Amino acid sequence: MPDIKILTESDLRGSIQLDLATINCIESAFIALARGDVVMPPILSMAIEAHNGEVDVKTAYVPGIDSFAIKMSPGFFDNPKIGLPSTSGLMVLFSAKTGVLEALLLDNGYLTDIRTAAAGAVAARHLSRGDSSKVCIIGAGVQGALQLKALCLVRPIEQAVIWARDLSKAEALAKRLTTELGINVTAAQDIQTAVTEADIIVTTTPSSKPLVMADWLRLGQHITAMGSDQHHKNELQSECLVRANLYVSDRQSQTEKLGELHHAMNNGLIGSKEVFPELGDIVSGRATGRRSADDITICDLTGTGVQDTAIATLALRCAESSGAGTQFNN
Repeated sequence: MPDIKILTESDLRGSIQLDLATINCIESAFIALARGDVVMPPILSMAIEAHNGEVDVKTAYVPGIDSFAIKMSPGFFDNPKIGLPSTSGLMVLFSAKTGVLEALLLDNGYLTDIRTAAAGAVAARHLSRGDSSKVCIIGAGVQGALQLKALCLVRPIEQAVIWARDLSKAEALAKRLTTELGINVTAAQDIQTAVTEADIIVTTTPSSKPLVMADWLRLGQHITAMGSDQHHKNELQSECLVRANLYVSDRQSQTEKLGELHHAMNNGLIGSKEVFPELGDIVSGRATGRRSADDITICDLTGTGVQDTAIATLALRCAESSGAGTQFNN
């Protein structure tokens, strides 16, 4: 049997970062998904409500990529109270030709973090106004920080405001990102003002109740909703989707069950037979994105297995190029 490459979180952090190459890799994954030949089963999801936790398993076979990934991703959202990160997990790579195990990526959630941030950048690149310079990030966790960093790679961001239930966490993150990014980042006490004044809004929380109201939105804004990846999670008031000129999902079959679309349908605001463009359709030119500077656009991202196969295979290539990791003789 072939040797197996074992890569630790440290190996992966040293080999692959959130940069334009990573964003372009995830963009290519969305294009592949739009072609229609990707094999991507529904998410296997298990809730562990007693401990405010969940575990998701995602995978996809992408023609043209020699490997496929299976990702196991726990999210336990009370962990920060005991000094642990909310997310963890690992990815496993297999040969798409033989099914033989190729690599264990012990990323502890790192690859999921950067591929999720890269997806946000892809959404903003294709749906937000090109002159968008003011950002509102809702949530002061790891993903909130990465989303802002990703946006700075694709849009001329000059100002950002962070809102979180814990103002002290928002203030600490704002101070750190001001130094890291060289832009003015502040913490907001008033979420409504923060949302209304932004060009791009990104929601990154596990909230089960809407945080963004439809009557706060103004012409020309773009919203990327990241947090609603379980049936009970909900960051946008359902009326936001009705008010928007364009609603886009990463995979409509998923957002109908897990995303913001799920709640709008349950509330009777959107019919079960309505079909919306997916992000890959916009990126590949199969569907039209923003039509005018005044459009309000929403991208509903629940996370797809195709992103995991894309980021895992990129990570393995980068690690092999840098000589990182350990070769295990099977």
